[in-house]
Amino acid sequence: MSELFLRTLRDDPADAEVPSHKLLIRAGYVRPVGPGLYSWLPLGLRVLRKVEQVVREEMAAIGGQEILLPALLPRAPYETTNRWTEYGPNLFRLKDRRGNDYLLGPTHEELFALTVKGEYSSYKDFPLRLYQIQTKYRDEARPRAGILRGREFVMKDSYSFDVDDAGLKDAYHAHREAYQRIFGRLDVRYVIVSAVSGAMGGSASEEFLAESEVGEDTFVRCLESGYAANVEAVVTRPPAPQPFDDLPEAVVHDTGDTPTIATLVEWANGADLPQFAGREVTGADTLKNVLLKTRLPGGEWELLAVGVPGDREVDDKRLGAALDPAEYALLDDADFAKNTFLAKGYIGPKGLLANGVRYLVDPRIVDGTAWITGADEKGKHVVGLVAGRDFVPDGTIEAAEVRDGDPSPDGMGPLVSARGIEIGHIFQLGRKYTDAFSADVLGENGKPVRLTMGSYGIGISRMVAVIAEQQHDELGLRWPSAVAPFAAHVVIANKDTDARVGATGIANDLDRMGIEVLLDDRKSSPGIKFKDAELLGVPWIVVVGRGWADGKVELRNRFTGATTEIPVDTAASEIFAALTS
Repeated sequence: MSELFLRTLRDDPADAEVPSHKLLIRAGYVRPVGPGLYSWLPLGLRVLRKVEQVVREEMAAIGGQEILLPALLPRAPYETTNRWTEYGPNLFRLKDRRGNDYLLGPTHEELFALTVKGEYSSYKDFPLRLYQIQTKYRDEARPRAGILRGREFVMKDSYSFDVDDAGLKDAYHAHREAYQRIFGRLDVRYVIVSAVSGAMGGSASEEFLAESEVGEDTFVRCLESGYAANVEAVVTRPPAPQPFDDLPEAVVHDTGDTPTIATLVEWANGADLPQFAGREVTGADTLKNVLLKTRLPGGEWELLAVGVPGDREVDDKRLGAALDPAEYALLDDADFAKNTFLAKGYIGPKGLLANGVRYLVDPRIVDGTAWITGADEKGKHVVGLVAGRDFVPDGTIEAAEVRDGDPSPDGMGPLVSARGIEIGHIFQLGRKYTDAFSADVLGENGKPVRLTMGSYGIGISRMVAVIAEQQHDELGLRWPSAVAPFAAHVVIANKDTDARVGATGIANDLDRMGIEVLLDDRKSSPGIKFKDAELLGVPWIVVVGRGWADGKVELRNRFTGATTEIPVDTAASEIFAALTS
């Protein structure tokens, strides 16, 4: 350690929000150089490389072949798939000295598809599984939480190529099982959830989320059935349609100044409405209509109304996933002024449909359900407006928030929510990219066959932060042995020359046995050395201190805190046995 490029810090960085960010900087694993940009120092790089090694071993086990494509990519392939536009402001775009457009790769489906197309031409060359461990770039609007969400990050992305859908499914399940082995070896607590494909495209899609309170992803699961899904992917279980022939006609009421759901509910509970005799009116009895404008990449803005039960908010992530790849924005005052038929705070389905506004509703708004909603005139609402009788929406949309207690889509019980950090994502892409580039090979029958693809990512650098999040205590980091920068940390806690020589000898013996050893040979006080050992998080700490004179050294387990005394004469062999058992 007297020679190691390392400086530990006693205080948390001022801008650090989460434990991994604080500890990785304090322990000298990484250093910030700009928003979302970090340098990897020796200890951090050792951990990063060990995560990579675990991934490489498991990718090799399923027949993955490693290649490396450039991070600087030409515009043309991404223009072909429209992702030059679809990625929007998240893409780093630049020009070379000749004015040609380039991007820093956020993901490499296009280049992999073109590479395989350029090399292979026969069905006999497949199945094929290629991967790379590559630096990726995304211009995050709000890079945060250290290396959990940066603008530059290391990722393993692999791609399968097959001549039929059965081969794609085999590759998908092989990757799924490989990921389970990887995260098991890394001692990460995770859950597999159904997900949406987003800009990646494709059909089947699952995320691997590390359970963490600081996670940006909310997922839900049903404890009775094991169902789990990202909130964007939850499909609402709708109620059955109801007969409406005997329901009373809808009636328009003067409701005064009631532009919000809360004020509308207050009015309704004081209006002695016959439909609600004997019970209280709640937000769930109202229909809230949210006005947006949307546009597809390169297209024009169009109005869209989204109807949800009034007791629920529109979830921004679910709405974005439902509308992808279109962008959207809430209407502003200028938009309302331009569309005078929209009575802000009193908008109803009839006015929307009469004026040609596309109207999508929550799946709970089924035929036969009656609602209190806007009457398209300031100060007026309609009571008893029945879906399927008084209005017929243009379709449904999964945009309302998902709550604890909502029924699971599989009907097996209620949903509960938790937070997680995305550490892996697997997609059955299908032919989106091979169609774009006409990636055909000659089939067994002599006719062209369009290749089908899968895409499978793991956040390598993010994994370092995830492990730090899950494996730390109040003293510092606690690395699992699979990724620890060293297997043993030998601390010389005695100024006695014999103890220093003995500690160096133990370290040398362990080194000869193939154990990676960090030797704290600094002239610092024992207190500083112990604090650093706990902060750095090497799984086993060997203390050569006051017990040396009595022929003893201490072996501490950083995870359990257990300490055992072992004889000096057999120290190396006993330490080796403890580390390898």
